[in-house]
Amino acid sequence: MNKVLLFLLAVLLTGTSIAQTTYDFLRIDMSARAAALGGSFVTNNDDVEVIFYNPAGMSFLENDPITFSFVKHLLDINLFSLSYSTELKDVGRFGSAIKYINYGTFDEADEFGTRTGEFSAGELAFLIGYTNEFSDNFYYGANAKFIYSSIADKSSSGIGLDLGVNYEFPEQNLNLAAAVLNLGTQISSYVDTKEDIPLDMIIGVSKRLEKLPVRLSLDFHQLNKERDEFYQHLKGFTIGAEFYLSEVFTLRFGYDNERRSEMKIGSSSGIAGFNGGLGVKVSEYIFNYGYSSLGSIGAMHRISLSTAFL
Repeated sequence: MNKVLLFLLAVLLTGTSIAQTTYDFLRIDMSARAAALGGSFVTNNDDVEVIFYNPAGMSFLENDPITFSFVKHLLDINLFSLSYSTELKDVGRFGSAIKYINYGTFDEADEFGTRTGEFSAGELAFLIGYTNEFSDNFYYGANAKFIYSSIADKSSSGIGLDLGVNYEFPEQNLNLAAAVLNLGTQISSYVDTKEDIPLDMIIGVSKRLEKLPVRLSLDFHQLNKERDEFYQHLKGFTIGAEFYLSEVFTLRFGYDNERRSEMKIGSSSGIAGFNGGLGVKVSEYIFNYGYSSLGSIGAMHRISLSTAFL
């Protein structure tokens, strides 16, 4: 337990400001379930898409789960992901995932404004992860990722690393977790100057209540972000509530405080930062839907389909 507290404290105290100017698609929630919870997912322990949030969470998985997700972003922007995990006896559990964003098609024109054709843009991240146990109820995990971005005939690439831990208190149905995502650099850039990839330091806690069929989650994101005062690091919080209505239906709500601040236009934020969704289990398949409000700008819709190979 002392190791857990020291790690979480280190994440809080040693975060430094990093410019975040490229590959921002890595920040977009792919999981419909995680998005419905406002992004409070670093402590998750029963969903293969936790690979995008904290690779240590894969240690709790059973069988060989696989999930496909689709995100309908604004305008013609769409995202797709596929994640999978399997365990090798006496070695540990492995996971892999791919995440792709398509920005659509754009008109190409010369310096006089004359249309000369069309071009497209997209970005891709491929992850390979591993997780195992430090000691009883204490798990660690790591991802290696390759990132590729293209605009017309130009491209950029990078590499990254995710690190995470998850500590479980089984009797209390409580999990503590922390993760550092996107430690890495560009291999090649669009311009002469290389840009930083979006580092994110997260710490979180979740608990399944004893008297009610609900699990509550609280995460603090972007602890590495530069703030005027130390206490302002707590502004980047997300909260989520998952209600288990039956073995078939699950209802979810979430709130993202940072997003609400970013989406504020004038004096109004509308319902920006608020999220919701549901899960439906039919036989061996699980369907999840997530809705995320961007205020007056619009909204994002996500769907995920999961199953497991025995």
